[in-house]
Amino acid sequence: MTARSELASRPAFRTRATSSLARVPESSPPAPVFLLASPGDTPDLLMQALSAAEPPAAAVPLVALAGSDAGSGSVAMLAGAFPDARFVFLAGGEEEGAPAELAELAPERWCRIDRPRLLADPRSELERVCAFAGRPYDQALLTPVEAAARASRMEAQGDSPYASVSTASFAELVQESGGSVLVSTYQTNRVVSVRVRDGALNTHFREFEKPMGIAVAEGRIALGTRTEVWDLRDMPAAARTLEPAGAHDACYLPRNRHVTGDIAVHDLGFAGGELWIVATAFSCLATLDAEHSFLPRWTPPFITALGPEDRCHLNGMAVIDDRVAYVTAFGTTDEARGWRPGKATDGVLIDVAASQVAIGGLSMPHSPRWHKGRLWLLESGRGTLCLADPAGGRVETVAELPGFTRGLAFAGDTALVGLSQIRESSTFGELPVTSRLRERQSGVWMVDLRSGAVTGFLRFDDLVQEIFDVAVLPGARFPEIAEATGLTTARSYALP
Repeated sequence: MTARSELASRPAFRTRATSSLARVPESSPPAPVFLLASPGDTPDLLMQALSAAEPPAAAVPLVALAGSDAGSGSVAMLAGAFPDARFVFLAGGEEEGAPAELAELAPERWCRIDRPRLLADPRSELERVCAFAGRPYDQALLTPVEAAARASRMEAQGDSPYASVSTASFAELVQESGGSVLVSTYQTNRVVSVRVRDGALNTHFREFEKPMGIAVAEGRIALGTRTEVWDLRDMPAAARTLEPAGAHDACYLPRNRHVTGDIAVHDLGFAGGELWIVATAFSCLATLDAEHSFLPRWTPPFITALGPEDRCHLNGMAVIDDRVAYVTAFGTTDEARGWRPGKATDGVLIDVAASQVAIGGLSMPHSPRWHKGRLWLLESGRGTLCLADPAGGRVETVAELPGFTRGLAFAGDTALVGLSQIRESSTFGELPVTSRLRERQSGVWMVDLRSGAVTGFLRFDDLVQEIFDVAVLPGARFPEIAEATGLTTARSYALP
């Protein structure tokens, strides 16, 4: 009998001495749930899904049996050895019968899942299995099943895993802005150009390694990635060579790539004629030069040493009157990853010039931005868009949204707010937004700044689950971002 199990990492009993002759168990572990499939198949997909989220310490253990064990007498043996154990059978289809050994058990001791139904409606089926198995449901459990369903669809139909849906109002806003929108999604290693042509919204994906913060200046895009900061410049002459003829009004080509190393770059911004970056791993604001990985320019007042330790998770940056004015962090801790225990409640907005905390008690704040004379930020841990009052030391919630809010830009009186599903339970568990929303969305939501009402959205429905930044690219209605190794870059030349 072949089995893969969570039991190996669990002690069978914890004991204490009751006399010099005997030890008795304090408590018995819960009886396992055995997963099995048809002969020739495996329950691995179900095992991967149910193991995708970190289980509580007392969770019911899972044991995956090889397909050959179904109908071999193993089920009867295990049922007798573990009187409280239960079984989950993953069938290949509705027409397939369950093994006779299972059918002989009491109905409450086993349940059946059909693979086609699991792929078609993973949320409902996994909720049902979790309820039966006595394990908590988490949105992270969907990831392995969605990946399997995606592969099946692509094989059968050629569907794109980057599919999205949007409201008509989103396309109208982009068109009325006279530009386009850039979205970074580090989880899929893509930058998305959201643009409109002939009244229809178009999402155009370009690959970068872990794209994060985006900064925009006239004719220029700066992009932070895993180990580099990219400097992309618009070359109108190159745009005129692209197909379809006459469609593109801008073409951004890579001009410089500065290697920083993995500093966990987050927000970027232009200020004082320089590009400023948030080096999250080093808990500092920095600029770039030709000789160094980066130049540290400012650290929070509570940080006492510079090193790749992510001491406070410094992440967001607001530029006001051409200077970096405010930053956000998850805490005021001064030890490696010390912000994690208090991530839900200890976030701060810091006044850079005064070098002091302006607002405390925030939940994983991100994306501070200055717009129309007011300071805005996202309380990501609450899934909200907020108006900040540094002088009064408080924030006002403007809108509560259906996801982890991160990435913020503006088009007139509308905020464009990035939303993420945050399926990484170990980092994003125990937050107000995960308590409020069992299922979270991914995409860009439109919020009316005057009323706080949601007026539209661009929602990603498949592979894109995490958004980091959102930026408006003014004046470029249908831009291209040329690939570094593509023909457009190879055959385009900028001369004095």
